[in-house]
Amino acid sequence: MLSRVANSIYWLARYIERAENVARSIDVNLQLQLDLPGEERPWEPVIQIAGNADDFFKKYAHVSIENALMFLTFDKDNPNSIISCVGAARENARCVRERISSELWIAINQFYLKLNDPEMPKEALAGPHAFYNSVKEFSQLTAGIIQGTMNHDVAWNFTHLGTLLERADQTSRILDVKYYILLPDVSMVGMALDTVQWNAVLKSVGAYEMFHRRNSNVTPHNVAEFLLLSEDFPRSLRYCLEKAEQCLKNIAYPIKSKAESIRLLGKLRSDIAFTTIEEIIDQGLHEQIEKVQLRLSELGNQIWKDFFC
Repeated sequence: MLSRVANSIYWLARYIERAENVARSIDVNLQLQLDLPGEERPWEPVIQIAGNADDFFKKYAHVSIENALMFLTFDKDNPNSIISCVGAARENARCVRERISSELWIAINQFYLKLNDPEMPKEALAGPHAFYNSVKEFSQLTAGIIQGTMNHDVAWNFTHLGTLLERADQTSRILDVKYYILLPDVSMVGMALDTVQWNAVLKSVGAYEMFHRRNSNVTPHNVAEFLLLSEDFPRSLRYCLEKAEQCLKNIAYPIKSKAESIRLLGKLRSDIAFTTIEEIIDQGLHEQIEKVQLRLSELGNQIWKDFFC
């Protein structure tokens, strides 16, 4: 496969996953706003997760629901907004139409056109829950189309790899931001507000029901363990890294079976698999997640060198 094609397919999947994660965070915070009426502060962590806080405050004087929704959803100057992510996914899909199914191209193109309707911002603000659910449904639709209409060959492995690495990145960001920013005061740990916010974190990664099937108490320890170390929850860091390693090996074998990116991913995966949440918390949850973020960034750069240059 040409490196240009591989790069486009990989980023096509990453951008769709990123759009879904932004939509999930926004939708959960809209629900959180109902539990915390009059609070504007819960929107700051969502902007932090997207990694564009500086850009936001250059453009807007203060954090409000309307400003946050417009910046995170329809601002084309924000590369991590939903409309920018879907637009980037569409451009990558357009470049590799011969390698993807027509169903996938139609789904991406139709949703792109929907987002670019001049009336869509008004409709989204009028019915935000329905709109952000449609973004999540679009992402799930494309995942199903990729799974059911594409050969499970190198191209499919690149799409799956992109999805898993983006998901690992976003899950770790969401957990880190909650732990480090969201609580207004450490004295409130364990109180009702803390429980509401930790449940919001679980909902933002689609983990609420699965977490409560295994845990009776919503504590920072239990939530962090589930989102970082669960072996079978599909959005946990450990699960994503293990499946991503399989995809990368499928891509590299046999020509590039000793690629440096395989070593980096394997080491990161094993470090996560053979640690405990007690060790992570003792060493500092924020500090450990920050190290994971740096290693994921290094891994992404190495994948570029190994397969896309």
